[in-house]
Amino acid sequence: MAAVLLALAASASWGVSDFLGGLKTRAGSVLTVLAVSQPVGLLLLGTIVLVRWHSPPHGLPILWAVLAGIGGAVGIGALYQGLAVGSMGIVAPITATSPLIPLTVGLAHGERPGAVRLAGIGVALVGVALAGREPGTGGARRQLSAGAGLAILAAVFFGSSQVALQAAAHDDPYWATLILRFASSVLILVVAARTRPGFGGRSLLPVLVAIGMLDSGATELFAVATTKGLLSVVAVLGALYPVMVALLARLVLHERLTIVQRGGALAAVAGAAAISAG
Repeated sequence: MAAVLLALAASASWGVSDFLGGLKTRAGSVLTVLAVSQPVGLLLLGTIVLVRWHSPPHGLPILWAVLAGIGGAVGIGALYQGLAVGSMGIVAPITATSPLIPLTVGLAHGERPGAVRLAGIGVALVGVALAGREPGTGGARRQLSAGAGLAILAAVFFGSSQVALQAAAHDDPYWATLILRFASSVLILVVAARTRPGFGGRSLLPVLVAIGMLDSGATELFAVATTKGLLSVVAVLGALYPVMVALLARLVLHERLTIVQRGGALAAVAGAAAISAG
């Protein structure tokens, strides 16, 4: 029961942080959002590592964690920008298909997925295709939904980051997460320093701090959940964050999707859950 509650809390926290990140990106710049929220999350994770102090890793785990941080930074940037320019109820479910990348890596190393995962792959791909297409008007051809391309990019980088993080977390998942966030924060701050996006005034700061805390808190909740119960169960529950994003978008922004897009979004989430559970 503890693992279930922790995983659900992580999913909800990710959903709220992603919704707020996309919402604030609409009002400003994705670099502005990331340049504040990522370092804030770094402070939270650093505090946790200090409280439970263990010796830091060395060698390849550090390299893998840095690569995971770079992939995560690109992924979260693409996600927030996608949520800002497109329908959140479409973009978020597409990004939930990121487990396809670790699964592909596993196949390359000789793993053979079971029937549930194979079915999940098919369902997820069909869901992405349906959710990511805008209906044509007046006989016009269907076109890619706004933000769908960024969502696919985010899914690719999130999945790649998961592969690297798995390799980094063998020694200590807490240190791996901290190094990941440090690498992503440095990358984002360097880019922000070169482009000078501006920070939108003090009124924006509390929300950006909340985004960083929620995102980092969700990561730690998920990590702890994996130590309390079955990874297959935790992974499925953690993949439900797009439901929270879509719900908030419907309640707050009054988003409306076509029946086909809603079905595609649900299929993408269901497929992602099946891939994780298999």
